[in-house]
Amino acid sequence: MKPSFFDLTFDDLKDLLKEKGFTQFGATQIFDWVYKKGEYEPMNWTNVARNTREFFATEYDTTLLKIVWNGLSKDGTRKFLVKMNDGQTVETVAIPARERLTLCVSSQIGCAVGCTFCHTATQGLKRHLKPSEVVGQFLAVQDFLKKTVGPDEKLTNIVYMGQGEPLHNYENMKKATLIFMSERGMNLGQRRITLSTSGLVPAIEKLAIDFPPVNIAISLHSARNDVRTELMPINKVYDLDRLFAAIKQIPLKAHRRITYEYLLAADMNDTMEDVIALGKLLNPKESKINLIPFNEYPGSKYRRPSEEKIMWFLDQMIKKGFTCTIRTTKGSDILAACGQLKSEFEKLNLWDKDKGPKLIPGIASSVLQNQNLP
Repeated sequence: MKPSFFDLTFDDLKDLLKEKGFTQFGATQIFDWVYKKGEYEPMNWTNVARNTREFFATEYDTTLLKIVWNGLSKDGTRKFLVKMNDGQTVETVAIPARERLTLCVSSQIGCAVGCTFCHTATQGLKRHLKPSEVVGQFLAVQDFLKKTVGPDEKLTNIVYMGQGEPLHNYENMKKATLIFMSERGMNLGQRRITLSTSGLVPAIEKLAIDFPPVNIAISLHSARNDVRTELMPINKVYDLDRLFAAIKQIPLKAHRRITYEYLLAADMNDTMEDVIALGKLLNPKESKINLIPFNEYPGSKYRRPSEEKIMWFLDQMIKKGFTCTIRTTKGSDILAACGQLKSEFEKLNLWDKDKGPKLIPGIASSVLQNQNLP
């Protein structure tokens, strides 16, 4: 199997061109063709030397990953099932908002962290995604949107909040981030990329040393160790004391804050005791709290709090001086909301080998749009 072109950072590409005796200036031209013009056929890179084009056409894979299914939610969110070259699949979600279109990218096939509220966790970890497979999700969805929605439809932001723990796949996510941020390529600024982690302490300690500067979000979900351990088994190893000792090592530029994601589950972490504990744990000047009302899925033991309880919790945190928001639930009707992603439709009992996605009670199936079913 040919190596993927999309595993190459800009510096990697320059080094490769030098090694093969080609001009390094070609790296700028090639990145421009691929990441700015969306031209993936090397022989069409017309201002690149012919021998260089022939080399990449022969020796490297420049084809996009295949989208084998996509679903359109009633709120405009789109979920994609993306197939890797080995046949494995991951889900990625395009989330529309005012003046931006964010892609929720997966970092692994499955996940080893095992958060008890997360649907991906029921899949287990199969393998890490390569940089080309992370970048490939973005490129495949961008290509789809331009061809089916309109030529001006453009992804503007990325969140590493899909399937998997990004920091468990540290080196590959680091390399993918360098490709996303390359000025010669996609040129996504650091404010347009957010990395979310469940609290893998050794990797958090490395963030400030050699990871490209991006927004950081911490999946907190409880300020009480016993409750957090029930929700997130990783807390048995990296409890709140160890987690926050690592977080304090992350340098914060002026007016920047760390976002703390807080899943609200009924009768689990939505009490006054939780409010008080959260207020003691976080510093209002350095923290932003993003409340995530639990997104229910078939088989889960957790339930979403009432709207009154959600607003009460929000009000309590605001009264304590915190910047606190509620994440708008998007795509839940196609299981595309936070915590609902899982790449194996068969295990969800949502997939019919002949007809594609199936109906399930309580899920609006009329919005499912089938295209290119495997």
